[in-house]
Amino acid sequence: MERLDGGSAVPAHLRGGIVALGNFDGFHKGHQAVVGRAVERARAEGRPALVATFDPHPVRFFKPDLPPFRLTTLDQRQRLFAGAGADAMLVFHFDAAFASVTAEDFVTERLVRLFGAAGVATGEDFTFGHKRGGNVEVLKRLGAEHGLSVDAVAPVEADGEPVSSSRIREALEAGDPETAARLLTRPFAIEGVVEHGDKRGRELGYPTANIALGPYLRPKFGVYAVRGRLADGRVLDGAANLGIRPQFDPPKELLEPHFFDFSGDLYGQTIEVELISFLRQEARFDGLGALAAQIKADCEEARRVLTSHSSPRT
Repeated sequence: MERLDGGSAVPAHLRGGIVALGNFDGFHKGHQAVVGRAVERARAEGRPALVATFDPHPVRFFKPDLPPFRLTTLDQRQRLFAGAGADAMLVFHFDAAFASVTAEDFVTERLVRLFGAAGVATGEDFTFGHKRGGNVEVLKRLGAEHGLSVDAVAPVEADGEPVSSSRIREALEAGDPETAARLLTRPFAIEGVVEHGDKRGRELGYPTANIALGPYLRPKFGVYAVRGRLADGRVLDGAANLGIRPQFDPPKELLEPHFFDFSGDLYGQTIEVELISFLRQEARFDGLGALAAQIKADCEEARRVLTSHSSPRT
């Protein structure tokens, strides 16, 4: 799958495609419906299917001091879009220049001239252009003027409410990764490069693969049953502390998975860790012996929990 700059002309073999428009952070059920519509139309008409996304998130541009809130990285989104059948990902770099583009120029200069798009699919609540000057009705009007078809996809509901990134964030912040997974259609996963740490876990008999949380939303801090996916395709069950490690100083936000029955060097490797179930909150213990005993209990509980959670992406 190709990753392209949304500010440049697409290659000739991708012109005339159907473009899914949205931010698609999380790529939840609602996002999947939009991209699914674009892919369905593209396949039916013999056209390429492209997915457009934004980086950084527009909210980050307008409110740079907000705490981290991302649900996916660009790399994760690219894999998810490819899995949904898209041929390419268009990345709009959201900066001051992009924020000043009018709704009309976005359609005429980006969609029509640079991409040569034949059609777009987006959610019914999609807004675009300077000061959100465009919506689906504006998109349809401008599309009709320039030979660009527009499909507006209704929200997907779960439990009587629209599926949204906000609902997923709220579930994760409440320590409910199961609900987040149901809305996402897969577990929420943090991907990162394994860093060298202070080897505390190794000293306790439970070595960990330390990953910085980076731009990701901070789920509820605590201990989780997790599933790790290595670069070589292996899938490992484990238990992880996500938080600031209150037993040790200085506090540092980390995801620290310990993978069961694994022996090897993961330093410098990129791994993805899925949060399957919340086990308990972070706590400070009366000495390292008590901490080691609790880790042992956490691992036993994580093993029990993970036996009832299949791993469909193996």
